[in-house]
Amino acid sequence: MPDEPLHLETLSVHAGNDVDPGTGAIRRPLVMANSYALPDDPSELSWSGTGTPLYTRNGGANQGWLEQKLAALETGGDPGDVEAVALATGVAALHAVFFTFLGAGDHVVSSDVTYVAVFRLLTELLPEKYGITATLVDSSDLDAVRAAIRPETRLVHVETPANPTTRVTDVAAVAEIAHAAGALLSVDATFATPVLQRPLAEGADLVVHSLTKYINGHGDAMGGAVIARGELVERIRAEAMVNVGGAISPFNAWLIMRGSVTLPLRMRQHCANAMAVAEFLAGDPRVAYVAYPGLPSHPQHALAARTLDGGFGGMLAFAVRGDAAMQNRFVAALRIVTSAVSLGHDESLVVHVAPGGERDRFYPEEFRKWGHLRFSAGLEDPRDLVADLRQALDQVG
Repeated sequence: MPDEPLHLETLSVHAGNDVDPGTGAIRRPLVMANSYALPDDPSELSWSGTGTPLYTRNGGANQGWLEQKLAALETGGDPGDVEAVALATGVAALHAVFFTFLGAGDHVVSSDVTYVAVFRLLTELLPEKYGITATLVDSSDLDAVRAAIRPETRLVHVETPANPTTRVTDVAAVAEIAHAAGALLSVDATFATPVLQRPLAEGADLVVHSLTKYINGHGDAMGGAVIARGELVERIRAEAMVNVGGAISPFNAWLIMRGSVTLPLRMRQHCANAMAVAEFLAGDPRVAYVAYPGLPSHPQHALAARTLDGGFGGMLAFAVRGDAAMQNRFVAALRIVTSAVSLGHDESLVVHVAPGGERDRFYPEEFRKWGHLRFSAGLEDPRDLVADLRQALDQVG
């Protein structure tokens, strides 16, 4: 790699890649092996070690190459002491952070709007099994974050933009609060990706991505990653990867490595499509509300404009005026947009969540009243997406 800094598009193509010395192929091969040849004298090896290729649960070739790329993308090509660890799923990456850095009696301050697995881990599993407690707060309210800190707080965890409300948190400001209390800050930046935001540069200690989503981008592989200073990543490798068994498979690592090449290009289209869809929906009186950081009506629009670089993301939430049955009829009337979970795919996705769920109390009033349709803008022509939404609205009246 050249000495001068490279742009993100170039890093996405070249970071982690090299000529294969065995075949001369100009792309990293898929190495479907679970074991690696041992040295002549393995007596000094640690069978749980991650520094020497040994066993794929301890780290495989495709995993290592993907980790090089992720560290480069998250740091703009200058990783320094920053490393990445790739795991089996996004939830495995989130669990790895909590499992590694929390112990019995510790306390977490977390965004009250997060991926559902985080809610389960922090409100049920970790308290019941390990006596770890959590306080859930509106992380966009800095006073609320500050007030939730306790002497035993070891970690502050935020998700920004948040799933599904698209709430945006000021990472730099929360980092100051966490560090003043001697706590680490972890940021789930799945919605933003390294294209729009790099939380480590804003003071975060750990960044989590569900690689399943935008970084892979094709809806055909699962993975997760944590990116942080080397000493933090090594703890995750030793504790949550090797000894819990969350390593990513070689094939998934290879697929995600392939998909990540086009991440900057795809994110530009995702952002443009989401903005077009959000503006159309916001102007239609049959739509009850639209939550998208790119709209001036969004509560954190100014913060998003200041902290998200190059776009406002590909995710939005909205509802049509009507009950849950009306929302379902609207979804069924869509012809291009696919009704399915997940996000960040090449195709646009929508999922209907009716009001009345256990996490509703943390959502804005309009979410509690109407429920929500979480919309992941894909790579289609935005004119076709708008036309599809319009004809579905026409069908349901």
